[in-house]
Amino acid sequence: MGDGAAADLSVNGNHSAHADAPLATVVRHDDPRPLHQQVKEALLRAIEDGRLPHNGKLPSERKLVESFGVSRITVRHAIQDLIRQGMVKSQPGKGLYVTLRPRGYELQVLESFTATALSTNRQPGSMLVEVQAYRPAADITRPLFLPEGAEVVILKRIRMIDGVPVAIQTDWLPAAQVPGLADLDWTGANRSLYAELRDRYHIQPGRGHTTLSARIATLWEAERLELANPAAVLTVDQIVFDRRNRPINMTTLIHHPERYPLTLTQS
Repeated sequence: MGDGAAADLSVNGNHSAHADAPLATVVRHDDPRPLHQQVKEALLRAIEDGRLPHNGKLPSERKLVESFGVSRITVRHAIQDLIRQGMVKSQPGKGLYVTLRPRGYELQVLESFTATALSTNRQPGSMLVEVQAYRPAADITRPLFLPEGAEVVILKRIRMIDGVPVAIQTDWLPAAQVPGLADLDWTGANRSLYAELRDRYHIQPGRGHTTLSARIATLWEAERLELANPAAVLTVDQIVFDRRNRPINMTTLIHHPERYPLTLTQS
């Protein structure tokens, strides 16, 4: 295929219902991302949405070269990245297979998205939607124990796991506690808010309160999370307090229910 052609994957052996569906991601030679990264992310999307099912066999190297219109070296580089991440395993004499991963991410109120992803050997990332200081309505200032009209920093990002969007995260923080936060460069793929709070502002979380719910995604949310509309999303609302019982930040997370399911450990 020529440059910019959409790839089509067929799974060798047993076919899933999605096996012959074309990949939504297009490998483009004018994209600033390296070709092997584009191929890797396309394969990850196919794994996440079931077109390449867990324990299913990957198409042959030759088939991937033809499908993506890239070199054999590019395909091998992408596959090696997936093997290092534990998403793909090699069975000598048989081929490459999608690894069956444990489902779910442990809900940790006082742990950042970045730390949670790294703890499961996944690569975190983000895309900035909005960051600014402003004066919100009382429904934002009140939970933060602020007077009406107080200045708040809002930080809104699309969170990624292995290059795939899994959640939309919005944080609100008292501006007086985090001077200059809105001026930091949040366009990088892997900047941790909790690390900034700890290292830059010497703010340590002490406890948190979390509410879980579910609702229908808005059209904007469905598009950003690559969900077919209408779609249900899991919502996580959190308020984290420091060790002096002062609110640090309020967070709302909109989770892709399949790509970023949550688990709770009980005893």
